[in-house]
Amino acid sequence: MTQSVFEQTGEQVADTAHKASRAASAVADAFEDGVRTVRRTARQGKFAAEELLDDTRQHLRRRPIETVMAIFAAGIAAGAAFGWMIKRKQVCDKESAQKKCCNQAPPL
Repeated sequence: MTQSVFEQTGEQVADTAHKASRAASAVADAFEDGVRTVRRTARQGKFAAEELLDDTRQHLRRRPIETVMAIFAAGIAAGAAFGWMIKRKQVCDKESAQKKCCNQAPPL
């Protein structure tokens, strides 16, 4: 009887070790698949970025005046937005000195 319990325990330990080995192998395979997927995605992203850069260069060569005008308009818009934000901050700073900042809720 004692021998059979030890044999059963040994078989269960061997079976558990085999299952753990298969699980570790499955995890390693999943990790390798993930690494391959990340590398493939990075490679595709690199190709897409290179293609976008090439298309942009061609567009710049074909339509230089439109490009300059678009960049000028974007600069004007960005400058106006920054100016508006700075002016708004100065107004809020002035009002906060008087204890009435526009970002605070009115007192109850």
